[in-house]
Amino acid sequence: MNFSEVRSLVRLRRPVLDPVERTLSRCVTVDDVRTAAHRRWPAGVRGYVEGGADGEVSLRRNRQAFSDYALRPFTLRDVSRTDLTTTLLGSPASAPLALGPTGYTRMMHSAGERAVARAARTAGVPYTLSTMATTSIEDVARDVPGELWFQLYVWRDRQLMRELLARAQDSGYRVLMLTVDTPVTGLRVRDAHHGFTIPPQLSPRTVFDMARHPGWCLRMLSGPMITFANINGDRGQTPSGVMQFAASQFDDTVTWEDLAEIRQLWPGPLVVKGLLRTEDAVRAADAGVDAVVLSNHGGRQLDQTVAPLHALPEVVDALQGRAEVLVDSGVRRGTDIAIALALGASAVLIGRPYLYGLGAGGEQGVSAVIGMLCDELRRAMQLLGVSTVEELRREGPGLVRRVARPETADLPVG
Repeated sequence: MNFSEVRSLVRLRRPVLDPVERTLSRCVTVDDVRTAAHRRWPAGVRGYVEGGADGEVSLRRNRQAFSDYALRPFTLRDVSRTDLTTTLLGSPASAPLALGPTGYTRMMHSAGERAVARAARTAGVPYTLSTMATTSIEDVARDVPGELWFQLYVWRDRQLMRELLARAQDSGYRVLMLTVDTPVTGLRVRDAHHGFTIPPQLSPRTVFDMARHPGWCLRMLSGPMITFANINGDRGQTPSGVMQFAASQFDDTVTWEDLAEIRQLWPGPLVVKGLLRTEDAVRAADAGVDAVVLSNHGGRQLDQTVAPLHALPEVVDALQGRAEVLVDSGVRRGTDIAIALALGASAVLIGRPYLYGLGAGGEQGVSAVIGMLCDELRRAMQLLGVSTVEELRREGPGLVRRVARPETADLPVG
């Protein structure tokens, strides 16, 4: 091969001046975006996003679960017109994907919940605002109207809970998602080590580490104080007071009667998130919920639980279409979404992946992550020999097979 032939193979990249665009141009997968976000975040923020409860066994199992399934593709099928569109809780979605609720979102990037909601609206998928959001119910709905869902906790102050529910309804949120796996908060060891407790107790070492990330610090200092925006100021006059109040509201007396009340109060689609037992999913359907989310809170509550993906087939079979079934915890690739759909899920929720995008590049980063997952899902469907989401679900039993693995097998946390 002579010099001219070598030269013809070399293509120099156009210089990218915008730092966010330059960062994202180097990212091919969600793991790449995660690496980029980690470079921008102080250790405490990384720990908050990545950490799980106790020994983080659930956190590892959530990712391992997807490796427990092997794919058996059809071949010689026309997959030139692959369609990811579907319907979620009676509304069209561009993909079987929804952005789940996350707290402290402005800590990952000052653009926070608004940026995430804008990226979701552009992509045509739902966004779920958390009760523990750092932007208020009203501000998100006013600035980014679209397919908005609201996540609710049943708190000790039932009147506050009813106020939040009414505010979400008045602001146009279409779906209510009730989280039921937090009668108490899990022990998140990484947060405790870094002082990311309520209220925060930051050590000099943590503060110094923050100072080593000037870009992150500058964004945080130039924006409003981070607090839980959906809690009225009179319930805690300072940010730390609001946080302490919120921490005191997690209620270990919540029962099925509370779900019945919420079903009566909320006129739209109701989702219950945090179930892992089949009988609980059936009872939720009996109570009139429209969907359940199989979830262990991303491994952040009870440690050593079953992975939600492993609970999926039995729950789908038991419900027989009486309620939609979504699943979260551990989704990182389009093939993960394909496996969940083949096992009967209506859609998946993601949390950490879009936080990586937010940390790496604000709204652009969230859009990039959604685009990566959708592109990977489309490619997986084509390689599996199916053209639509409905076909993937229908053919699912023949497309996936559970494979044995050593019980001691471990994948990296994250």
